[in-house]
Amino acid sequence: MCKFCVKLRETGIEIFSKLKQAYGEHALSRSQMFKWYKAFSESRESIKDEPRCGRPLTSKTNNNVEKLRALVLSDHRITMRMIAHDLNLNHTTVHQILTHKLAMRILCVKNVPKNLTIEQKNNRKDVCLYLLERIQSDRNFLKNVITGDET
Repeated sequence: MCKFCVKLRETGIEIFSKLKQAYGEHALSRSQMFKWYKAFSESRESIKDEPRCGRPLTSKTNNNVEKLRALVLSDHRITMRMIAHDLNLNHTTVHQILTHKLAMRILCVKNVPKNLTIEQKNNRKDVCLYLLERIQSDRNFLKNVITGDET
């Protein structure tokens, strides 16, 4: 609409009032409308982004995302600093890929359970089975368990 009104030689204020009337609170802001007004007044035709100079984003590629996913799944205790070093990415990029692309959260290492050996897992299973048998055979077994000091 702005481009059309500029071609009809309407002023920026007139165009802005028409936009507000037509779209209400969903209209372009005043400053944004005047940027477009200036661009169209200077004979710009396209509303698409113009090419810009600068480096293309190469760090958040699908290849890096998959490498990062594989690293995290292979060792859940790996730190962001270690990932950044392994993949030659900066810390912020690793954080953004983890949180936005992979929807993962970062937890304190102290809160993540350690990996148990097979022997430790079997020992825990045996203790649990033993306690379950004791509970089923002796209904008063849990009454003898002290969970805290009453003082």
